[in-house]
Amino acid sequence: MEKIEFTFDDTDEAVEFFVLEQTKINGSTYILVTDSEEGDAECLILRESGSGEDGDCIYEIVEEDTELKAVSGVFEELLENTDIMM
Repeated sequence: MEKIEFTFDDTDEAVEFFVLEQTKINGSTYILVTDSEEGDAECLILRESGSGEDGDCIYEIVEEDTELKAVSGVFEELLENTDIMM
């Protein structure tokens, strides 16, 4: 499982997540990340929203209910034995 580090612009705090899956829907790239490799864990769905000055991708947390429900359904299909609870 790939591990990536995110840095929040407003606090410069760095947080590491494990990438469970990635998909592209209607031209937007989404990643499903979790804070733990094992067991039940918190997960987030992030949408790529561009790239920064240094070339790194910028991601935003998907919070809009309709988009979240649609994308989580796609990730559940891709991961087969995984339930994503919102």
